[in-house]
Amino acid sequence: MSGGTLVVKVAEALRTAIMAGAFKPGDKLPSEARLTETHKVSRTVVREAIAALRADGLVEPRRGAGVFVLEPVAAAAPPFQDVDHARLSSIVELLELRAAVESEAAALAAVRRSPAQDEEILDRHNAVQAAMAAGAPTARADFALHLAIAKATNNPRFAEFMELIGETAIPRAALKTGAGDRASRAYLDQINAEHVAIVSAISNGDAEAARAAMREHLLGSQRRYRTLLQAS
Repeated sequence: MSGGTLVVKVAEALRTAIMAGAFKPGDKLPSEARLTETHKVSRTVVREAIAALRADGLVEPRRGAGVFVLEPVAAAAPPFQDVDHARLSSIVELLELRAAVESEAAALAAVRRSPAQDEEILDRHNAVQAAMAAGAPTARADFALHLAIAKATNNPRFAEFMELIGETAIPRAALKTGAGDRASRAYLDQINAEHVAIVSAISNGDAEAARAAMREHLLGSQRRYRTLLQAS
């Protein structure tokens, strides 16, 4: 068995023991000599295995004292998955980023889309309108429209960005909570008008108009949410 394989084997054995609670935070690992004897490997292998655990934040070697187990570090939330719809400031932060990315996506879609992609955008737009007319939730259909526009750039990074954000990109709850049904209806009517401007510009191949319409759409959302933020 190669030295590298032995390092992995020893590191995994120690990692498993730590995760199982055999060694708790603050505990001292067995000495290098003891680990060498237990795992039947060289001191070099043990040292490299400890170095791997240290790189993972599981242990901390202390000069003259030994190697100690650390408190586990909580895993960071995946990007964009910690957007808190209960915090209007969190929604505004995301809308600012979307305005920068999606305005350019709309412009590129206007000049790069294929006929099939043009049809997909129109279908998604119609689906949003149908949901609005039926009084059904619109967030999923709205996201599908924005994703279709991103895909129509024919630069896969734009679609990857939208998929990374996910449906959290389309906030609805804050406005429904902060206003009555009448205001919510007015909000959806405004969103529809903005979507019409975006989709029409893309379908007409007008990059500048598409960029401006998408920017106005997302900046308009920022203004609406900032108003709610100030009122709250």
